[in-house]
Amino acid sequence: MEQLIELIKQPWPWYVAGPLIGLTVPALLLLGNKSFGISSSLRHVCAACLPANIPFFQYNWQKEMWNLVFVLGVLIGGFVATVFISNPDTVVVAESTQRDLAALGITSFGNLMPKEIFTFDNLFTLKGLFFFVIGGFMVGFGTRYAGGCTSGHAIMGISNLQWPSLVATIFFMLGGFAMTHLLLPHIMSFVGF
Repeated sequence: MEQLIELIKQPWPWYVAGPLIGLTVPALLLLGNKSFGISSSLRHVCAACLPANIPFFQYNWQKEMWNLVFVLGVLIGGFVATVFISNPDTVVVAESTQRDLAALGITSFGNLMPKEIFTFDNLFTLKGLFFFVIGGFMVGFGTRYAGGCTSGHAIMGISNLQWPSLVATIFFMLGGFAMTHLLLPHIMSFVGF
C-alpha cells in the first residue's frame, strides 16, 4: 500500500496521464452517452439554486446530476491530493521559464501557483482585481462564448471529430500564447511587479 501511495505522489509522465485522461471520453460514452466537460456544471448549479425565470436556467438540470457529482469528485480529489498525498518536492520548472518569470517578478516555484500572485493578501489589491476578478470574468465569458471549456472542446469535442471544437481549441491556444507573450508583461508592470 505504501508503494502505491508513493507512486501516486510522483508526477506521472505525459504518456501515462494523457491516455488516462483520453480514456474518459469512451468511458463516458459507454456509460450512458455522456459528454465530458466542466464548465457546464456552473449552469447546472445555477439552475438548481436560482429558481428565477431566466430561460437559460430553465431545463431539466437533474438529468445532468452526474456532472455535478463528477465536479464534486474533482474537488474532493484535489483536496485529498493536496492535504494527504502531495509530493513534497519542488515543482520542476524549466530554467528558461524560470528566467522569463523572474524577469516579470515571479520567483517562487515551489508550488503550482506562484505566491507573488495567488495569495489572500493580494485578493483586495490591484493585482487581485486583475488576476482574480477580471481574469475570472474573462475565463467565464470566454467559456460561455466558446460553448464550453478547454476540457470539453479539446478532450471530448476533438475526439468526436467536431470541427467547432478544433477551432475553439486552436483559438484557446492562440489566446494563451498571446496573453503570455504580448499582454502579461504589460499587465505585470501595470499592477506593480
